[in-house]
Amino acid sequence: MQLDIVDLSRIQFALTIMFHYLFPPLTIGLGVILVATEAMYLRTRDPQYEALTKFWTGIFAVNFAMGVATGIVMEFQFGTNWSAYSRFVGDVFGSPLAAEGIFAFFLESVFLAVLVFGWDRVSAGWHFFATCMVALGSMLSAVWIVVANSWQQTPAGFRLVERNGVMRAEITDFWAMVFNPSSMTRLQHVLLGAIIMGAFFVMSVTAYYILKNRHVEMSKKCFTVAIVVAAAASLAQLLSGDIHGREVAQYQPEKLAALEGHFETGTKGAPLHIFGIPDTRERRVKAAIAIPGGLSFLVHRDFNKPVPGLNEFPESDWPPVVIPFVSFHVMVGLGMYFIGISLLGLFLLWRGALFNKAWLMWVFVVSVIAPYAANQLGWVAAEVGRQPWAVWHMLRTSDAVSRCVNPAEVVISIVLFSLVYALLFAVWIVVTLDKIRKGPEADYAPAQAGRKGAK
Repeated sequence: MQLDIVDLSRIQFALTIMFHYLFPPLTIGLGVILVATEAMYLRTRDPQYEALTKFWTGIFAVNFAMGVATGIVMEFQFGTNWSAYSRFVGDVFGSPLAAEGIFAFFLESVFLAVLVFGWDRVSAGWHFFATCMVALGSMLSAVWIVVANSWQQTPAGFRLVERNGVMRAEITDFWAMVFNPSSMTRLQHVLLGAIIMGAFFVMSVTAYYILKNRHVEMSKKCFTVAIVVAAAASLAQLLSGDIHGREVAQYQPEKLAALEGHFETGTKGAPLHIFGIPDTRERRVKAAIAIPGGLSFLVHRDFNKPVPGLNEFPESDWPPVVIPFVSFHVMVGLGMYFIGISLLGLFLLWRGALFNKAWLMWVFVVSVIAPYAANQLGWVAAEVGRQPWAVWHMLRTSDAVSRCVNPAEVVISIVLFSLVYALLFAVWIVVTLDKIRKGPEADYAPAQAGRKGAK
């Protein structure tokens, strides 16, 4: 199959953004854990919590650096591969990206220095403030990126004007653009996914320490903090997903139909698929396991009310069905796994039996893979489900690509990006595993508990 410039440019952008998105969720999630462990230190004066905070700060800093380095590449692609898109949305898209740099990146960068190097140079209270600002900055960065992306899904606060024979969108109401119909719903979904990522990462590392009988006491304390965060965020994500689904049903009904493999509207309630294989030729889901009327209930709170199927829309406007369907359902399944495993862990922790169950500790060790997959699949469902539109019902992806770039150039760039990213990933793995191998005890010195401002 011959790939054209549109397909190749989409593959290139998917490669760079999916690799980049390995790092921001962990940065946000670890920021929350850092705030929690340092707060516990300030409350208890237990030097083990200080050692834990220092330990996770080292991993946070490495991850933050990787996120910054890989994120820059994506912005260049708007000019190289997606120049028509940039001309159309430059006025709108540029504003939140500029706000990210001003309000988020500088906030993170300034206070990150205090977080990493200020342990013996500022008081405990001021250091905790810096930790909070770094965590807030990482979240603010997500705010503006999600706002920009959400505008593509549900545009608001703009007008279309013609400049030199080219149509472009211009902001008429900045806050309407920021609070477009999907931005806050999608933001809470993204942030909760990141918090789950951070909590499961911490549980994986500390469970490994417990199994290997290393740093056992402090690992149990840290695991306890992380599993409480994981359980709360996972339950909140269930509610967030329900809200987000209803928002998609209202503003992007063809996307919802693709996510659920819902081809025909029918005269009764639409089923909610648990499993199946969508077939666009036969317009049905094969080997389907579904809850009758379940989709109708989620959308309308009524099992019998119809939900628009893909048959309601021109086939040229259909998203690719298989990829969004599979990614969405695997993501939902992983979300239910997060709830189940974290609540099971909390129950056994309450019973005092958790840390004695080696098999469950190993489950927590390998479970770190699941939130990485869920965060990636969520974006795959959202972005592939938006196709064929770069900006919903205004600019098609096929019209957004640069015409001055030829396929050979994009193929070369994909190969080079792949090689560089493989090297970067290897470096990240080696450095992170080295920090985990050394563990927190190098920083743990009870005699130093009275550092500046600790009393």
